[in-house]
Amino acid sequence: MMGAATTGRAARRTISGDFVEAVRYLEREGWTDGLPVIPPTEPLVAEMLSHTKRAPDEVLGHMEPLRGTVTVEKVAANAVMAGCLPEYFPVVLASVRAVLQPEFHVGSTACTTGGSAPVIIVNGPIARRLGISGGTACFGGNIKPNATIGRALRLVMRNLGGAKPDGMEKSTQAWPGKIVGCCFAENEARSPWEPLHVARGYAPETSTVTVVAVRGIYPVTEGTQTTGQGVVETVVAAMRYLGTPIFHQMRNRIPVVVALCPEHAQEIGRAGFGRRQLRELLYAEVRLPVRELIGRVYYGTRAWPDWIDESDPEAQVPIVATPDDFWLVVAGGDGRHSAWMPAWGVCRGATEVIEES
Repeated sequence: MMGAATTGRAARRTISGDFVEAVRYLEREGWTDGLPVIPPTEPLVAEMLSHTKRAPDEVLGHMEPLRGTVTVEKVAANAVMAGCLPEYFPVVLASVRAVLQPEFHVGSTACTTGGSAPVIIVNGPIARRLGISGGTACFGGNIKPNATIGRALRLVMRNLGGAKPDGMEKSTQAWPGKIVGCCFAENEARSPWEPLHVARGYAPETSTVTVVAVRGIYPVTEGTQTTGQGVVETVVAAMRYLGTPIFHQMRNRIPVVVALCPEHAQEIGRAGFGRRQLRELLYAEVRLPVRELIGRVYYGTRAWPDWIDESDPEAQVPIVATPDDFWLVVAGGDGRHSAWMPAWGVCRGATEVIEES
């Protein structure tokens, strides 16, 4: 069975006993997330590795905060433990490469008291082929690829980065995304706009993951307004509240994910809002006055751009630095429930192409 190693190939451990004893051994070593795992035996890891052209001992980077060496083989072992099917491995590998990008700030994400956790947004043909859901219950509906891919990334961050409770993990409360993460596909078939990865410069036929660490998922319900303008007004009002630290940190160019359900998105699209127009409207409207923000939350960070006049109590502070920092996706099934997800204070998110063998 695979074990932890600080460099190169993963260490091998020989364990006597049955499946239950193997799982208990992994728990004692601190390599699980509190839930049962699949022991990463050499045959299972080899099967996972058969779905990538990368060498098992290729070093992808070092995972903060403890700078564990991330190799392809170690990622495969964690994907096995998470319960991934081998064909999911390219998505897991791309997600790990994304969080290793400097823009993601994985060390801060893992250690912050704010309890942020990664959200993986999958775009392109691979989502349909693997059955990664962007429909009903896609954020947490016990759908195997969604659940296991998200969990695999969290296990890699935990086991190779070393942020664990009573150690470098400092979340004041955290949220369930810290256990299994969150992975979903964009519901491209029901979107009135081009998909997220196309908006970020990739071809429609390219499969990608876009990963950002968020503080949680905040629901927006609008079941009465049926015009696009009315839906947008409700979305704006839901995002405009005191207590969200992002108003004090938007100078860092951190994004806000706006996940619209298909019905809301289509109504907004029929009202004449393209992706650009909607982002510009949100940027203009999702603001709070200085008088509500000064001296509160993270005001001490002084992370506002120079053009905000702090001496004017009515000066309006936007939730993001530019319209481009609203990441619009269409996700979910029917039911008229949308959501928004504010990123952690220094996480700008990252996109990676999914390499298929």
